[in-house]
Amino acid sequence: MIKNFIIFIIVLVIGFIFFSIFLDFNGSEELKGLGKYYAENGAEEVGAANLVTAIVVTYRGLDTLGEVSILFLTASIIGFVLSLSSSNNEDRKVRQASEILKTTSKVLVPIIFVFGAYVFINGHLSPGGGFQGGAIIASGVLLLFLADPKRKINHKLIQWIEAASGISFLLLGIAGILLAGGFLDNSFLSLGKLGHIFSAGAVPIIYIAVGLKVGAELTSIITNYNEIQKEEE
Repeated sequence: MIKNFIIFIIVLVIGFIFFSIFLDFNGSEELKGLGKYYAENGAEEVGAANLVTAIVVTYRGLDTLGEVSILFLTASIIGFVLSLSSSNNEDRKVRQASEILKTTSKVLVPIIFVFGAYVFINGHLSPGGGFQGGAIIASGVLLLFLADPKRKINHKLIQWIEAASGISFLLLGIAGILLAGGFLDNSFLSLGKLGHIFSAGAVPIIYIAVGLKVGAELTSIITNYNEIQKEEE
């Protein structure tokens, strides 16, 4: 009874704090600081119609490098933990997928892969980008495993894609330093015409590298998890 009363008091206090914040909140009617600068100069400097995600790989390129690094460490740790626990799953049985799921996966997986590639290739023109496209591709891999849990994917191929895309990302960042104004500065390639597929300088190439890396890392997590679910032959 006392425990529930304490929880109730805590929830009540937190609710009061958030309600006070809500009453005192006044939204800004105009952009200020960096937001204003991005809105006024971003299209000219970056050359991307989708300025929101383009900022992530240009003005905030170092942040993106950190995010990709965190995802890589996460995938590595999960793979290590799953490999340690795989020996304890020898008696696990694999449930067979239905014919509907198997048939549907044959139709949807190629579409998912193409759509994922479209999202990160066109990230400078429409909502999307490397992280979103990579996650979509990984969801296609997950559907493959749901349809066929015993399916095998070449681990070396995944590692090669992950390594090659990661190195390409760093090289593009260094090229921005050497040939333009800073890390991942996309202007070392022609900005082209705003709104066209060949525009925004190096942003589409950067998105391709990020999309492949994110897709490979998430696929690695899914693959490692699937390995411990398989029935021992």
